[in-house]
This record gives sequence, structure tokens and C-alpha cells, in this order.
Amino acid sequence: MKRILLLSFMAVLLSTACKRTTIIPDDELALIFRDAFLTNAYLENKHIKEDSLNLYAPLFDRYGYTTEDVQLTIGNFSKRKSARLGDVVEQAIKLLEEEGLRYDHQVMILDTIRDVAIRRSKQVVYQDSLIRVQSLKDTTLLEIAIPAEIGEYEIDFYCNVDSLDKNKRLQRRMWVQRKNGSIASLQYHTLSRTREEHVVRTIKTDSLSDTLRLKLIAFPESPKRPRVTVRDLKITFTPTERQAIEELYHEQLNLRIFAEEFIHALHAKDSIQ
Repeated sequence: MKRILLLSFMAVLLSTACKRTTIIPDDELALIFRDAFLTNAYLENKHIKEDSLNLYAPLFDRYGYTTEDVQLTIGNFSKRKSARLGDVVEQAIKLLEEEGLRYDHQVMILDTIRDVAIRRSKQVVYQDSLIRVQSLKDTTLLEIAIPAEIGEYEIDFYCNVDSLDKNKRLQRRMWVQRKNGSIASLQYHTLSRTREEHVVRTIKTDSLSDTLRLKLIAFPESPKRPRVTVRDLKITFTPTERQAIEELYHEQLNLRIFAEEFIHALHAKDSIQ
């Protein structure tokens, strides 16, 4: 595809009359071909049809040449015994491939910064190693309310309903209370009595969210004496990617932004200064 676009570009040039002006060095001609390919690729991606050489005039001008200079240089290759236009085309393709690798590497660096920012911005907002519920008044320990910020909450805990618990159809409920009083992102599940459950749930919040609410155990309207244990409860909050990166930026504002310690997996020469 690269070769086709470059050759089509040269065909347009050679289809017009040329006059003797300036011969462009091969290295600079390869750069011009590279930029012409990028221009053609953009037009093709946007489904723009453009046949006029006026499209390339600003490109040539950037290198200090005219359309006639490029036409003359291409036409002159047939007179040069030791030079092949194909070599210049191959050089242009090589430049494109090298540029693509550089962009890929920059994307990798940015992805690394993003991952580091998100990892650093995570915070545990609620934690309890052990909750034992053995009376009706203890059931309030299983109700948790956390002011909601924009991002994502991960709820992680272990739950065990003892065989001595006589309550039927116990459920677990989690939801977001919105600022207008409505409910969003409701999750509920009937608890198992046969084994300890490891529960991991994720709830996303937005600008309309007010409170994250959890009922680790929701008892029936006429509850009987409970026998429930919840252990290793941890609620972790992660802000949005944009907010995480902004926080990392402000944290590093007076230092070297995104220094090697934050992208230590990369070579020092690739770190962003």
C-alpha cells in the first residue's frame, strides 16, 4: 500500500510538463516522498478526492522546492546510471516505518504513564478485618455508606452465613444513591449457605452520584437471630484516567514530570523530561 500511494503520487507529478530548475538530493527527495505518502494516506482515510498538484505545493515549499523541481528530479533519474528512483522510494518507506516505530514507542510510554498514574491514585477508602453479626443490633454493622466521587469502586470481602442462622433468602445489595434521590447501578445476590464466599464487585460512579451504599447482608422484614461473619472487607476507589494523570502531573509539577522512577521499565533515555 505504501508503494502504491508513493508511485501514484509520482505519476501525478510526471503527468505534467516539467522545466529545468533544481535537482533535489536523494535524501531530501525521500523526505518529500515520505510526507507525500502521509498526505495521501490522510486523504484516503478521510475519503477526500484531490488530483491537483496544488495539494503538494505547500509540502514542497516546506523543503524549499517547487513542483517543477520535484518533476525535474524524478525525470532526471533516467539519465543517472548509478541511481535508481526505486532506492529513493525504499528510503521513504524506511523513514515511514521508523517514524511508525517512534510513534508506537511514544504510545507505549504514554500507556506506561497512564498505568502508573492509575496505580498510584488508587486508595482504600474503607476497610474492616472482621465483622461478626450475632444479634439483630449487630446488623447495622453490615450497612455502609461512602460519599461517592467520580470513578470506580471495587468491593472485596469474604462472607460466611453460619448454619445456625435461621433467616431465609438472605441477600447482598449494593447501589449508588444519586443526588436527586434515585438509585443507580443496583446489584443484588442471594447468599450461599454452603460455603464461605469471596465477593468481588465493581461499581462505577459519575457526576450525578452522591453516595455508594452497601448492605453486605440484607435481612427479611421480620429477621431472626443472625449468625454471619464478614472478613477482610476492603473498598478501593480509583478515579478516572484523566483525573489520575492530572493528579500525577500536579504531584510532579516542581520535579521532573514523569521521571524515570515512574516509568522504570523503560530506558532512561526514553523518559519524558
